[in-house]
Amino acid sequence: MLTLEHVQTARQFLADADEEFAAGDVLQACEKMWGAATHAVIAVAQRRGWRYGGHREMKVAVERLAREHDDPSLNAGFSVAEKFHANFYHGFMEPFQMDTDRDLVRNFVARVLILAE
Repeated sequence: MLTLEHVQTARQFLADADEEFAAGDVLQACEKMWGAATHAVIAVAQRRGWRYGGHREMKVAVERLAREHDDPSLNAGFSVAEKFHANFYHGFMEPFQMDTDRDLVRNFVARVLILAE
């Protein structure tokens, strides 16, 4: 996949997550939130020639971005996306957490996509 395709996929996954939350398919919506975050990270990593093949490599890429831009909210946003990913498997998040945390992931994705372009 090319960088632009990852950008488009990240945006599409956010839209898909909104539809799935509205339809009550919380687990799939959570995984789409995670997918949006990871595709955004892949886009910026590709653009910069960084490794992104695994979870740890993506986390390192986010840490590099956070340091480069003196923006610790990037690390926090990725951590929230990881929480959605874990929720897909374990279903531990309360509805109020998902409502609040969705905005954090949306903001993370938007910020990373700006850095990818």
